[in-house]
Amino acid sequence: MIRKIFKILSPTQIIVMGFLILNLIGTLLLIMPFSSSTGKETSLIDALFTSTSALCVTGLSTVNTLAHWSFWGKCVILFLIQIGGIGFMTIVTSILVILGKKITLKERIVMQESFNLDTFQGMVSFTKKIVKGTLFFETLGAILLSLRFIPDFGFSKGVLYGFFHSISAFCNAGFDILGNNSLAPYSNDLYINIVIALLIIIGGLGFIVWVDIAKIFKDEKTKKFPLKNKIQNLSLQSKLVLSITLTLIVFGWIYIFLSEYDNPATLGNMNFFEKLIASFFQSVTFRTAGYTTINQGNLTYAAKFLGIIFMLIGGSSGSTAGGIKTVTIGAVLAAVISVIKGRDSVCVFKKSISFNTVQKALTVIIMMIGFLIVLSIALSFTEKNIDCEYEFIDLFFEASSALGTVGLTTGITPYLSILGKIFICVGMFVGRLGPVTIAIALSSKKDLGKNLLHYPEEKIFVG
Repeated sequence: MIRKIFKILSPTQIIVMGFLILNLIGTLLLIMPFSSSTGKETSLIDALFTSTSALCVTGLSTVNTLAHWSFWGKCVILFLIQIGGIGFMTIVTSILVILGKKITLKERIVMQESFNLDTFQGMVSFTKKIVKGTLFFETLGAILLSLRFIPDFGFSKGVLYGFFHSISAFCNAGFDILGNNSLAPYSNDLYINIVIALLIIIGGLGFIVWVDIAKIFKDEKTKKFPLKNKIQNLSLQSKLVLSITLTLIVFGWIYIFLSEYDNPATLGNMNFFEKLIASFFQSVTFRTAGYTTINQGNLTYAAKFLGIIFMLIGGSSGSTAGGIKTVTIGAVLAAVISVIKGRDSVCVFKKSISFNTVQKALTVIIMMIGFLIVLSIALSFTEKNIDCEYEFIDLFFEASSALGTVGLTTGITPYLSILGKIFICVGMFVGRLGPVTIAIALSSKKDLGKNLLHYPEEKIFVG
């Protein structure tokens, strides 16, 4: 049945349709009485919102995850997070491999589209590496978190909490079952902050980077090389991801530390060491995760504005995170620097980036910014009578969080109108799959011959 559908739809349509079907299944399961702690049905809009947020690994929620959902409801959410994190095509391919089925060319192409790879060869091997890597990091994270949660919650609950938050953090989902204040009770706990932050960072780097790093360190030819030489042997993709990720984390850390230093509602009442921990974690969670150790609604305008930018950037291509992506930003920045220096080609790390890549990067950025503007304006119309104090920057923040699939909120999510919740659901869906993927999936097939036409070139003046 699945393969018949594969033959009819294009690769991008398969990806979009797969997410829609999974979202529908998740919504139906969460509506059921067994999914709520009270044994009553959950409203359609709250079930849809939670399912979309979990599947799109966002973390925004209209209800309290700990109090509202039963054990089975939490299991459904965790299952959706896992599928959304590693991609439903990875799950489909894994099932086919386990059943001994042959992976068709079409399925390999869909996998290629899913992870933005430049080839569909070795897809089965790549899928196995993704699954193995995911299980390794999530299990390790679960063990480390359980060691800290068991003294607080007892053995069984501590282990469950460890696994839930490890999967949620690694998939950059931001769902927690600790209560209303997320990780705020552990804001000064170095152990929890480091483990969660590392899970978020590793998940946000992307599967392609993992494979590249593993290959460099396992390759017999480069095994004896010093670290500097090993780094030089990494692909351009990995170099851009690692350098931009590190730059954003350090810059955000310093920026938040300075902007919130005297704010009594966030870092102001902490000692110096606690401020360092909280500002570091905030820098990490701003781009991809959605976990919080300080109240986002009490952040200064300066910090909120940085958050909007960081959430829009997001993680890296082929990762569990959403957003524009680090490499996309890197490609455009490299193009800007090349223009300023008067170069004919776009160069970075002694490698050239094709014009087509820069063109795609610009398309993604412009479309994401366009979606952000439209979503923010739409919310400003629908949330005029919202039952809580807010400013436009809070709606802007909420829209960025949805599109970047981050999950941070200044506290307005539960108070959104039904239409506002639907808009946020659309934002999360677009942010997870990417605006270009959505646009291609919705567009009709064009005559390929038209792409061969070339019109006369004429100069225009810019800048």
